[in-house]
Amino acid sequence: MSTTVTTFAELPGLAGTDLGYTDYIEVDQTQIDTFADATDDHQWLHTDPVKAKDGPFGTTVAHGFLTLSLAIPFWTELLDVTDVTTKVNYGLDKVRFPAPVTVGSKIRMRATIATVTEIAGGVQLGVDQTIEIEGGTKPAVVAHSLYRFYV
Repeated sequence: MSTTVTTFAELPGLAGTDLGYTDYIEVDQTQIDTFADATDDHQWLHTDPVKAKDGPFGTTVAHGFLTLSLAIPFWTELLDVTDVTTKVNYGLDKVRFPAPVTVGSKIRMRATIATVTEIAGGVQLGVDQTIEIEGGTKPAVVAHSLYRFYV
C-alpha cells in the first residue's frame, strides 16, 4: 500500500488516477457483532455462528453496510490531502454488494479517482471503489463515492 499525498491545488490533476490498493484487514466476529449492536441488525446470518453453520455460506457473514463502512478507513489509507480545512464523505452515487464477506475473510480496497469537480469553496472527487475479498472471484462492494475537500 502506498498513500498518495497531495495538496488541494493538485487535486484537479488527479482525475483518472488509480490510487492502488489498501492493506488487507480481517473481518472478525467481534466486529460483526459490534456493528449488529450499533445498527440493531441481529439477523442470525450475521450473529449466530452455530445456526449460520447450516446457512447458505457455512458461517456468519458481515453486514453489507459494515463492509461498505470500511471504505472510510480504507480511503484514508489511499489519499491524504495535506492543506485542507475540512474533508467530507459527501455520499454515494451507486453501490452494489456482489459477494458476501464471511467471518475471518480478509478484504482490501482499490480506488480510482474518476472525476474532479470544483464546488463552492472546494473540490469534489468522484471515486470508483472496489472492496475485494482475498482469494475471492467477485468483489464484496463496488461503489462510486463522493468526497469533498474544502480550503
